[in-house]
Amino acid sequence: MIAPLVPEAADAHDQRWTNEVGQTLQKARAEVISIPAIRAPLDSVHGSVQLCDLVGEAAVRIADRASRCLLIGLDVPFLGLGPYASPTMHLLLVPRSTAALTWPGEPSRVQWERDCLRAATARGGWIGAISTHMRDHLVKTSSVPRASVVSIPNGLIKEEMARPTITPPLPFAARAGFLLAMGRAVPSKGFEDLLEALHLLKARGPGVPHLILAAVASDDDEQSTAYQENLGTRIHAYGLDTTLITRFTPAIRAWLHSPALRAVVVPSRQEPFGRIPLEAFAAGAGPVVATTAGGLAQTVVEGETGFTAEPRDPKSLASALHRALTVLPRERDRLLNAGTILVRSRHDYEASIASAIDRVAPWALAPSPTAGSRPR
Repeated sequence: MIAPLVPEAADAHDQRWTNEVGQTLQKARAEVISIPAIRAPLDSVHGSVQLCDLVGEAAVRIADRASRCLLIGLDVPFLGLGPYASPTMHLLLVPRSTAALTWPGEPSRVQWERDCLRAATARGGWIGAISTHMRDHLVKTSSVPRASVVSIPNGLIKEEMARPTITPPLPFAARAGFLLAMGRAVPSKGFEDLLEALHLLKARGPGVPHLILAAVASDDDEQSTAYQENLGTRIHAYGLDTTLITRFTPAIRAWLHSPALRAVVVPSRQEPFGRIPLEAFAAGAGPVVATTAGGLAQTVVEGETGFTAEPRDPKSLASALHRALTVLPRERDRLLNAGTILVRSRHDYEASIASAIDRVAPWALAPSPTAGSRPR
């Protein structure tokens, strides 16, 4: 594994995630190569170029020691690895999103990503699509040849499907029943639309459950962001019965297993895939209420696995919430069962990864002569 060195003082550093990944790598007996920290911002084109140069040079040195090598670039900052692919190197790039989706007003970033994807496929590289939505987007918007796209549906690993051993206590106001919404504290998650939808439901009459809204920012940032403060202002102005959580804790996902949970809400305005519905399905939680933005439409289907609303449409979201809160118990059980079947049959992430590697570099799955029966 080749990874950039992220100083503990940096905004991008997450100590909990670092510890978890470190334990996983140790268990896999993986060799970790750290490259120097770059000076340019990681989320800039210049920063991505510097990052790819350092990672690419390290990958070439590794490839020189082996007869074959599979280089996997995970996410947008590593899309520029194409020029480093040698005849003995297989290349797989897996963007979780693109600038055309998230920063359409930054043409230089959009163009850089498109050029990188073209360069990679021109050298025989593969582009991984985390959802049907992303596959179509990569082909139509980024001009990636359809034959160069390999499907790697996002999903959950076995540990993420397991029930937590401890479920932390709920906020007192949520114990009689609650809605749960969670995600990064950014406008694309649509939390303002959710608050507006609850305001509309409240105006219709009583019976709106308590909302636990986990709109979270970096663990290292002790101050609330402007976006989080705006959410707090709206909650107060609308008089909503809401607990606003601004920092992520494992308790949030553990609450998916609470019997007091009335519905899980995913109000995203834009979503390349959307993992939260899968986490809810795996926990037997719901019903799930989600917009049809991007990849959400392939997992949350109206009347089959949940209830849906149009993105950026509080009225549509309020109607979907009403359907979820008034669903009959038998119908609710049917939806939950369908969601469980979906996540276990189509979104086993380990199986998806193995299938993708079998297509792009089947030799990488052969048992290693130095590791017994383990794949290389």
